[in-house]
Amino acid sequence: MNRKYHLFNAQGKILGRLAVEIAEVLSGRNKVDFTPNVDGGGFAVITNSDEVKVTGNKTKGKIYYRFSGYPGGITEIAFKDQIKKDSRKIIKSAVYGMLPKNKLRRCMLKRLFIYKKDAPGKYESLINTDSIANNHE
Repeated sequence: MNRKYHLFNAQGKILGRLAVEIAEVLSGRNKVDFTPNVDGGGFAVITNSDEVKVTGNKTKGKIYYRFSGYPGGITEIAFKDQIKKDSRKIIKSAVYGMLPKNKLRRCMLKRLFIYKKDAPGKYESLINTDSIANNHE
């Protein structure tokens, strides 16, 4: 199985629309030989996660929840606070929700690499230049 690297620049992109494109690549739906029960997707490298946008009042209204497992152990954080704390978790949770809900989801998420700024130089030789040009801009 030949897995390719795809580069996504999150600068100025809307969160949900970006997550759909990433989920397509991770699940392999962009390939001709797509099969739902086979993990045949590629790698996704996302840069500039700090500059992702949302529409409407989601900067104030969107809330992310965590539960520790203990009574009263639910914590919440708003989108505007989470993007300051760690913007990578925002993109990861959006992509997580768009991947298939089965055993392959965890394997697909292992091929997701998110960076706050530019990607390290180790990806320069691996990234498919065709995918950068055809990145649904």
